[in-house]
Amino acid sequence: MLKKIRISLAVIFYVLITLLFLDFTGTLHGWLGWMAKIQLLPAVLAHSIGILLFLFLLTLLFGRIYCSVICPLGVFQDMMAWMGRRGKKLPYSFSPAKSWLRYGILGLCVAAMIFGVSAVVSLLDPYAAYGRIAGSFFLPVWQWGNNLLAVIAERVDSYAFYTTEIWIKSVTTLIVAAATWVVVAVLAWRNGRTYCNTICPVGTLLGLLSRNSLFQIKIDEQKCKNCNICARYCKAACIDYKELKVDHSRCVLCMNCIGKCTNNAIVYTRGVSPKTNEGRKRFLATSMVMATSALQAQIIPKATDIKVDGGLADILDKKSPRRLTPLTPAGSKSARHMKRHCTACQLCVTVCSNGVLRPSTSLETFMQPQMSYERGYCRPECVKCSEICPSGAIKRTSKEEKSSTQIGHAVWVRERCIPLTDAQPCSNCERHCPTKAITMVPSVAGNEESLKIPTVNEELCIGCGACEYLCPSRPLSAIYVEGHQMHRII
Repeated sequence: MLKKIRISLAVIFYVLITLLFLDFTGTLHGWLGWMAKIQLLPAVLAHSIGILLFLFLLTLLFGRIYCSVICPLGVFQDMMAWMGRRGKKLPYSFSPAKSWLRYGILGLCVAAMIFGVSAVVSLLDPYAAYGRIAGSFFLPVWQWGNNLLAVIAERVDSYAFYTTEIWIKSVTTLIVAAATWVVVAVLAWRNGRTYCNTICPVGTLLGLLSRNSLFQIKIDEQKCKNCNICARYCKAACIDYKELKVDHSRCVLCMNCIGKCTNNAIVYTRGVSPKTNEGRKRFLATSMVMATSALQAQIIPKATDIKVDGGLADILDKKSPRRLTPLTPAGSKSARHMKRHCTACQLCVTVCSNGVLRPSTSLETFMQPQMSYERGYCRPECVKCSEICPSGAIKRTSKEEKSSTQIGHAVWVRERCIPLTDAQPCSNCERHCPTKAITMVPSVAGNEESLKIPTVNEELCIGCGACEYLCPSRPLSAIYVEGHQMHRII
C-alpha cells in the first residue's frame, strides 16, 4: 500500500511539473507555479524560509520523501531504472556509501554559492537539470504536436490551437542537457538511484537530516532470514543485509523492499530513540544560514568593440551585438541579483513568447537566461517570466511596473543607419518605440530637407528592444540596447 501511494503521488507531481516546463503559453503557471517554488534550490535562492522549514521538517519526520515524490529528476531516474531492470529478476545490489564524493560535491556547491560560481550549482541541481532536459528535448516534441493540431484545426475552421516556432535557443544548453540525460540514465539503468546518492548535492543535504528521521525503514532481526531479497530490490543500494542495517541517509523511501520481503521482516516505522541533539540543531541552524546567505560575487563585464557592418534586410539574418552589460528582465533588479538567485531551470525561457530570453553561454552566468532581440522584443505588457520564476531571480512585476522599469537604454550607431549608409528614409525605431524615447531629427543640422536620423532620450527609454528588433539594418542593427547593472524606475 505504501509503495502504491508513493508511486501515485510521484506520478502526479512528475506529470504536473513536466507540464509546467512544457507550457509555452504561460497559462499553467498560475495553477502549477507553486510546484517549482517548493523545489529546494529555488527555495534557497528565493530565501523562502517557510518552504525550507517545511522541506527540512518533512525530511526529519519521514525521510527523503522529497527525493522520491517531489523532485522531478528523482522520478525521472525511477523511470530510467524501471526500463533498465526489465527482464532482471534481482536488479540491484548493496554498495557502501561513497561519503568522500558525496560530501565533497556538497562542499563544492556550498563554496560555489558563496563565491558566486553559479554554473557549478546549476549543473548539479536536480530541479534545474530536469528543467533543461524537459526544455531541450520534451518541449520541441510538445510543440510539434501542438502545431500538428493547429494545422488540423485550421482545416475545419477552428482556431483553438495556434502554431508556434520551434528553434534551438542554445546549442550549449542542448549539449549540457543531453550529457545530463545520458549520465543520469546510465547510472539509473545500471543501479537505480546512483545519481541521487552519490552526486546530487540536494540528496546529500537531505540525507544528513534523514539519517535521524522519526520514521525509518527498519529490519527485524528476529524475522530476517538473510535472504538478500530486500537488498536486491533496493534502488538506493542502501540495505546491508549481512549487517541488517539500512543507510537512512541514502534511503529514498521507494518502498520496494517492504513489498518484496516474504517474512515481514522489514517495515517502515518509527525509529528507535530518535535523537534531536545539539549537533542536529547546529546543522539546521547552519543550513538556514546557507539558505539565506547573500552571494557576494559581482559580474565583471567584458568590454569588447562592436563590429559595425551593414547590408540589406532580406539577405542577412540579424545578429546580436556584444553588449558591455548583459540585459536582464524587468523584475530581476540587477545583473548581480539575477546571477545570485537564478537556478538556470529554463522555465522563463520556455514561457517567453517573444523569443527574447535564451540561455547564456558566458561562464559567469552559464545557462542562466539572457535577453537578446534578434527574434523579437520585450513587450512592456508581458510579465510571464516574473510570474513563473520560482527562485525570486525575477521578482513578480505588474505591467505598470514593467512599463516604467529601465533595464537598459538604446544606443545609436551612426555608421549603420540606413539614411546615412543607403540614403533612404527610415523611421522604424521612432514609429515603434512604446515610450516615445526616440525622435527623428535632420541628419544635417539646420537643413530640414535632409534625411532624418534618430536621437535617443535615455531618460525615457526602458530598454525593451523594439527599436533594435525592428531596425532594418543587417546583420547588426543601427540601434541597440545596452544593459544596466542596476535597474531603475523612470
